[in-house]
Amino acid sequence: MERKGIITMRGKPLTLVGPDIKPGDKAPDFIVLDGTQSEVRLGDFTGKTKIISVTPSLDTPVCDLQLRRFNHEAANLPHDVVVLNISMDLPFAITRFCTTAEIDRAKALSDHREASFGTAYGVLMKEPRLLARSIFIIDKDDVVRYKEIVPEQSNHPDYEKALSALLMITGQAKAA
Repeated sequence: MERKGIITMRGKPLTLVGPDIKPGDKAPDFIVLDGTQSEVRLGDFTGKTKIISVTPSLDTPVCDLQLRRFNHEAANLPHDVVVLNISMDLPFAITRFCTTAEIDRAKALSDHREASFGTAYGVLMKEPRLLARSIFIIDKDDVVRYKEIVPEQSNHPDYEKALSALLMITGQAKAA
């Protein structure tokens, strides 16, 4: 399934491959790799709320800042929330990046082998075979509760909106 007219990269329209996952949908399973090339699946985080930060490549400034921001925010999140960053970067490149950037709370994962996450969540960019910058929040019951696909890939996601949604989902939001 291909979808057009959703995203651009530096103004150039790109095609997304996969379904249009929406809040309320059951989160699809996926298989990605960690820095040791071990398989990681959605089911590995059963019973936890998952915030999935998706980046095209950690070797770019916006992606670098996106992972650093979520790693920093992870320190203040409830213990039953896991922060995942998924990109098409190779596992050894992710390990190098995380060591250099001192990423110690977020789990950086690679979808390079099968594009399992990208095709299941509809964020695989066909033309460059990278993942589209996006954020998904999945509750403890593996239901998608929040989704943002950034329209222009060189822009940042709405961090504050995602974090506010996360706090509402986990019941941590302060009463107004």
